[in-house]
Amino acid sequence: MTKPSKTKAIAVLTDFGLEDSYVGIMKGVMATINPNIPIIDLTHKIAPQQIWAARFCLMNAYPYFPRDTVFLAVVDPGVGSKRRSVAIKCSQGYLVGPDNGLFSGILAEDTALKAVSLTNTDYWRIPDPSLTFHGRDIFAPVAAYLASGVALEALGESIPINSLVAFPLEFPQVTQKKIEGSIQYIDHFGNLITNISSLLVRDKNWSIKVDDKVIKSGLTYSDVAPREMITLIGSHGWVEIAMNGGNAQEELDLEWGSDITVIFQF
Repeated sequence: MTKPSKTKAIAVLTDFGLEDSYVGIMKGVMATINPNIPIIDLTHKIAPQQIWAARFCLMNAYPYFPRDTVFLAVVDPGVGSKRRSVAIKCSQGYLVGPDNGLFSGILAEDTALKAVSLTNTDYWRIPDPSLTFHGRDIFAPVAAYLASGVALEALGESIPINSLVAFPLEFPQVTQKKIEGSIQYIDHFGNLITNISSLLVRDKNWSIKVDDKVIKSGLTYSDVAPREMITLIGSHGWVEIAMNGGNAQEELDLEWGSDITVIFQF
């Protein structure tokens, strides 16, 4: 087993919720390995098995963490199957979790340098892990060892970066008059975040069309009266649809992947 060196922070994202003990158990495993690791809860409220949401939250949060942070993500509908467990070194940080596409948002924006399949059982909690709780028995201990300075190469067999499972966001279709896009995330407030970057609408006069409903753009939620719809650029840098004081998802009955259209006025 490689001797640990310096300590890195760990950011944790799961779909485990907070009602059960799963998150606390993972933290206990990490603290047993190294009680000095700074552990940051990114979120544990991802909807069950919702890889799209996990992908977005990781991609959105990644730039705001210290360099070399270890991102431990467990949204794993394929737990116990033949899907790989992986650790990835990127130019700005490390990723640990199932190879099911939830890291593909980060990998689209940062450079992956190395990747390994987590085959070295020396860095698991036990050699014979639970088939339903890899977060406790594989991912949490691996993240703790990685955060403690263990080299990525010690954790398992090297795998080609281009073999990592992709869960790509479809690119919007752009013309002079409109942009055809879709919903990539829905937050706690019911705001609908699209896959349309702010760069595509900046300095233009634009609205969003959903079915027969046209929603005008603005700068902030209070630009419209309470319970009115608005589209704007969110803090994440994507076009979003919102309702001032209300829930845009419930109003429009849209889901992840639903189609929307940005239309330009000239």
